[in-house]
Amino acid sequence: MNYLPASHRYDKMQYRRCGRSGLMLPAVSLGLWHNFGHVDSPGNIRNLLLAAFDAGITHFDLANNYGPPPGSAEENFGKVLRRDLLPYRDELIISTKAGNEMWPGPYGNSGSRKYLLSSLDQSLRRMGIEYVDIFYHHRPDPETPLEETMTALDQAVRSGKALYAGISNYPPKLVRKASAILHFLGTPCLIHQPRYSMLVREPEKGLLSTLEEGGIGCIAFSPLAQGLLTDRYLKGIPGDSRAARNHFLKKNSITPELLETVSGLNRVASGRGQSLARMAIAWLLRDPRVTSVLIGASSAGQLMDNIGALDNLEFSKKELLAIEKILSRESPMP
Repeated sequence: MNYLPASHRYDKMQYRRCGRSGLMLPAVSLGLWHNFGHVDSPGNIRNLLLAAFDAGITHFDLANNYGPPPGSAEENFGKVLRRDLLPYRDELIISTKAGNEMWPGPYGNSGSRKYLLSSLDQSLRRMGIEYVDIFYHHRPDPETPLEETMTALDQAVRSGKALYAGISNYPPKLVRKASAILHFLGTPCLIHQPRYSMLVREPEKGLLSTLEEGGIGCIAFSPLAQGLLTDRYLKGIPGDSRAARNHFLKKNSITPELLETVSGLNRVASGRGQSLARMAIAWLLRDPRVTSVLIGASSAGQLMDNIGALDNLEFSKKELLAIEKILSRESPMP
């Protein structure tokens, strides 16, 4: 059957201006880091993407190396786009990144013009589109002059292969330098993507204020701290969890102190009538400097549950003080 999106898809989603640009992003965006590779179910991938669009999520965030294998998330997204979403391309914000290792040899990694522009061409072919809305440099590369990396982003925009330029994982000092270069070139930095959650608060140490001063949007990734800020770990480490697999989330990082912190936050969430995951998302979105929160999902049900965070974004002073007291006992995640 031909896909027809929900007619009410824009009724409940909130949209926020990205920095000082003209672009609006949904308060909740969908990241394709996990669950969209060739190892995953094509049917579930399609269900997730269509459920997201039906709920008003217009922004889909990818990277050249998302999978596994690397590149497969873009390929699978492209299949659903061609089958179902292509008539609605002008309603979508599609972003991708380059900066981590993607292919062998000296030109498949880091921040050179050669790598970035070649990677963008490959990403466009995998997705079957002529342009992405946002093209990011995925991480700083100290071995490549920042001017070269930013000039490559500028060229991507001027060539029409990207509409906006973004950066990810940059510290405040480099954000200021990168933004100044892009501004000089005439392609302002639209957005920055940092890791940010209740358990990882590094962006509060200068990054958020730097973005605000520069008119740059902020989209937080890993808002649920790899699943720690959910009910998954309240009773220990489940056998099928990321921590049990000991890959991105290390088993030894799940300390008794961390679990006590998570339990304390869960008690505050319960008092608000929210799940811990919903409260963690709402806590980020309470700050107007955060344009969007980038969530992952393994099922349409989980996706819709997390979007429910938008039903209650207000925090009382008492709740914020209770959260700060709980978090002050916990050292940053490893």
